Amino acid sequence: MNESNILHLYRKELEAARDEHYTHFTPQGQRVLSTAAFFRGTAGLASGLAKLGIGRGDRVMLLSDNRPEWHMADLAVADLGAVDTPVYGTLNPAQIAFQAKDSGARAAIVESPEQMAKLLEIRASCPDLAHLIQIEGPTAPGVLSLDEVVASGNGGDAEDLFWQRAEKVGAEDVLTLIYTSGTTGNPKGVTLTHDNLVSNVVASSRRAPVSGDDLALEFLPLCHVFERMLGYLYMYRALSKAYCSVYHVGDLVATIRPTVFAGVPRFYEKVYDKIRDKVDHAPPVRRALFNWAVGKGRAAYPRVLEGKAPGGLGYGLADRLVLSKVRQGLGGRVRFCISGGAPLPTFVNEFFHSIGVRILEGYGLTETSPVIAVNGADPGMTRLGTVGRAIDGVEVKVAADGELCVKGPNVMTGYWNLPDKTAEVFDADGFFLTGDIAEIDDRGFIRITDRKKDLIVTAGGKNVAPQPIENELKRSPLVDNAVLIGDRRPYIVALLSPNQEALVSWAAARGLEAGSVETLVSHPELVAAYQQVVDGVNSNLARYEQIKRHAVLPLMLSIEGGHLTPTLKVKRRVVERDYGELVDSLYAD
Repeated sequence: MNESNILHLYRKELEAARDEHYTHFTPQGQRVLSTAAFFRGTAGLASGLAKLGIGRGDRVMLLSDNRPEWHMADLAVADLGAVDTPVYGTLNPAQIAFQAKDSGARAAIVESPEQMAKLLEIRASCPDLAHLIQIEGPTAPGVLSLDEVVASGNGGDAEDLFWQRAEKVGAEDVLTLIYTSGTTGNPKGVTLTHDNLVSNVVASSRRAPVSGDDLALEFLPLCHVFERMLGYLYMYRALSKAYCSVYHVGDLVATIRPTVFAGVPRFYEKVYDKIRDKVDHAPPVRRALFNWAVGKGRAAYPRVLEGKAPGGLGYGLADRLVLSKVRQGLGGRVRFCISGGAPLPTFVNEFFHSIGVRILEGYGLTETSPVIAVNGADPGMTRLGTVGRAIDGVEVKVAADGELCVKGPNVMTGYWNLPDKTAEVFDADGFFLTGDIAEIDDRGFIRITDRKKDLIVTAGGKNVAPQPIENELKRSPLVDNAVLIGDRRPYIVALLSPNQEALVSWAAARGLEAGSVETLVSHPELVAAYQQVVDGVNSNLARYEQIKRHAVLPLMLSIEGGHLTPTLKVKRRVVERDYGELVDSLYAD
């Protein structure tokens, strides 16, 4: 079959039917769906939406955490030739209203009464929003349940109709409208076609080989294009899938026991921090044993990257006594995982490779569906510290100012209703301007050095790339996030977001009451400890890059506080704005 739309990718799952194909994990338990039950629900939902008047080109909002019904809704909307608009559950009613009105959404499929309350609050101001559909829980007046919409469409011919409609969906038809999580101003709607996603899936699957024997865990928000594309890749290769919330994955991953999953760098950093914290508080003999074993793993993993079995004197014993037990924290079966969404610190990647967990780091943007480049599982296709080579069909070049430019079938058709903004991000040769500064080595491996808009130009005219320095600061367990500031200023300063768990451990080790974060970070010993972290990083920097002053924030940066995007990237300008007085105080003299 010619895979011209995502429904063709989904059909691969039906060709590998099984009784336990989709499992939804929550702290309360798990729910399993067979291939047939999932398809029956999807086909019924497509016909039910058609009866409500949803058709070609209509926009349908989708506000739900990860669960099988997310993909049911996505596929049902696509089957009608309609366009889904996924929404983050962390958005407030005003933010949702903007996306509903800007997209002209005619319907919204929402997970729960709590999330539906946001839609009910804004419904009067969104005249196009004709239908509200709720996945679970008691419904308010004027809200349909997902079950009744599915039941209304589940006639005897629903499944045949599904595939008849699917054949009418073209490669150039718009599949989805994804609003970028901008740090300032209103988000822009990225318009992606079926061909954008299908081409990206097929090319990416060659770098990350998976099969029907794998169990894929989907915990990153499916409304983000990174997990979204991987979900289609898992369909294309007919994997069994496990769904859980990003908020619960830490407690559930050992139970789920996946063989493959994707995470953003902060996920891997937090796992690393937890392991290191546990080791640091272990008895000296156990600590020495752990460090010895990781050293053996570090010496062995280059062989794995070459396609050989890990080896070396003592490796087998190290793996049996220590490394295999560390891997049990991720379920013990992970073949490889994928990292994207932000730069992965190389020391974190090296650590995971050393314990026998391969991470394939990649790179892309919402506008590129998303993958531009990714390291591969095949021998010689991974180079740590890079985001891999460009995938097949994608052309890359570095502009004179260092910006990475991209052309290929994965690049968006444009920003929704914003032709001027669209024109701004393409050069005269049709290359998309990524906004990232990059280097490409002699083997084609790409290294992203920073965001173009994040580069700091000091008052002295020196260019400073903040991300590598911030990553070095985050190597300390005391630092959860770091934000460098200094654009058009006389020197560099840093705002450090403390790691609350590490602070509690630090206080306990010294027999102190934990107290509040604000109280702890003002303790003289801790003030000295943070200064030591900064001094250690400064020792490896050029004079103009060094952090002359720093401040420790009284709380951790968070999504809820508005300082992190849903993929846990720092909103640099929002942080600088909200802590403007503190920043100014660092330049007071």
